[in-house]
Amino acid sequence: MVRTPWILACTLAVSAWLAIDPAPLGAEAFTLEQTDHGVKVEIDGKLFTEYRTDVGTKPILWPIIGPTGAPMTRDYPMKDVEGEKRDHYHQQSFWFTYGEVNDIDFWAEPRSYKEGKVPAGRKFGSIVQRELILSDPGRSSSQPSGQAEAGFVTHNDWIDSASKKKQLEDQRAFRFTTAPDARIIDFSITLKATDGDVDFGDTKEGAMGIRVPTVMDVTSKKGGRIENSEGQTDDAAWGKPARWVDYSGTVEGQQVGVAILNHPTSFHYPTRWHVRTYGLFAANPFGLHDFDKGATEQGGYKLLAGKSLTLNYRFVFHRGDAKAAHVAEAFESYAKEHPENAGGGF
Repeated sequence: MVRTPWILACTLAVSAWLAIDPAPLGAEAFTLEQTDHGVKVEIDGKLFTEYRTDVGTKPILWPIIGPTGAPMTRDYPMKDVEGEKRDHYHQQSFWFTYGEVNDIDFWAEPRSYKEGKVPAGRKFGSIVQRELILSDPGRSSSQPSGQAEAGFVTHNDWIDSASKKKQLEDQRAFRFTTAPDARIIDFSITLKATDGDVDFGDTKEGAMGIRVPTVMDVTSKKGGRIENSEGQTDDAAWGKPARWVDYSGTVEGQQVGVAILNHPTSFHYPTRWHVRTYGLFAANPFGLHDFDKGATEQGGYKLLAGKSLTLNYRFVFHRGDAKAAHVAEAFESYAKEHPENAGGGF
């Protein structure tokens, strides 16, 4: 594998945490291994996450192992785990897609519906990887500490499953780092209208999502909690614009959480959040009327032919709840960065 400077430039640099010191030089090492179905990411020889292109109709990360060694996303439908909810087949660990793209559903899958229950006339799509570019794991040149990092970029086509016609392209940049008591994934995606205008409809079904473990969700009543930057919690956080949202709970006897931070350079910042007490946790930059029935402005977005837009997120898988993990301070640090988006040269 060849280190590609552009890979490191186009992904988000990890800031020094205000309340957590970055990992010391030599403390941890990343390895990336390309496999038949994606990329395996390891820390000190132990699995952190795996990029998969062979599960459903979109690329995903699964599993994601948090700082305690426990999985931080639901295993279904990739793996059967006793006690896990088996709803919403399409909510697969960690993904990006959308429910209305030129009237095609890229969010759900036919298998998401019970037999015979697929809505009449519903069109489905799939996101197909066209290219994968790995960087060699190394040390961040932007950090005096020499914090370990690894990453890769993918190019993908959004395809109408019926006509096989491409609707748009995307470029995704993944960057992985660590801090004491936290593991971090920076995700940047540029969507480009390469094949005509692209209509992103006004729907709640999108877009940057993860599904938390069943034992961690709020409705399981085992200590799960949703909290956002505006002080709204649980059901009250659904559909609201916020700079960040944190979902915490107890997994394998230890309190953990995942925060999603929305960078101020991201399209339609601050995003609205399709975050549910049953375990769905998603940022939605296009939906409006499902979240706010009284909204007078138009939701959705038309991306004109040849144009592009970029979305930037940071995922922090941490110990403790939002307060213990200093999520608010982590966002303030992140917001001061000036990330190069994933679309450089795209």
